[in-house]
Amino acid sequence: MDITKLIFAAFLFVLIFSPRLLEANKLHGCKPSGRVKGKKPPPDQCNEDDDSFCCTEGKYYTTYKCSPSVSKSTKAVLNLNGFDTGGDGNLPSKCDKKYHSNDTPVVSLSTGWYNGGKRCLNNITISGNNGRRVVAMVVDECDSSVGCDEAHDYMPPCDNNVVGASRAVWKGLGVPVRDWGELDITWSDV
Repeated sequence: MDITKLIFAAFLFVLIFSPRLLEANKLHGCKPSGRVKGKKPPPDQCNEDDDSFCCTEGKYYTTYKCSPSVSKSTKAVLNLNGFDTGGDGNLPSKCDKKYHSNDTPVVSLSTGWYNGGKRCLNNITISGNNGRRVVAMVVDECDSSVGCDEAHDYMPPCDNNVVGASRAVWKGLGVPVRDWGELDITWSDV
């Protein structure tokens, strides 16, 4: 094979596959937007209920302003989250400025999926890997863009693929209490 045919073959390969690779990256890619440096929280300033943890002083945490594209079956990580008074973050939900009972199926979404509040008070369907489904209302943002500060209870930023769920969601999915904390799930808009 001479050099001209080799160059032509390489050109065809790039021409055919580059648009597909770019499209796949656009659909599934969400690159980090930066990092925040962990600060040591003042005494009694970090709520570690519901498997939450505080930032570690000096550790860097990745931030995101986007999330993976939403589909009819969006892959995510389900985290246990508290929405009642004194729950994770110690603040009322961002969508309606209210606290919610952990016996109610409510969720927070990573910053990109929260989409500036456009999903507020809308329902999503969460599907577990056991085939069970739960419909839950979006009431809050799991902030992926900032963290490790007083406003975020000295907790790290969320990953860009998180659905933070009340205990009612975990119960509805039939997850044994001993396994609550983190679970691979899929979700979709209702």
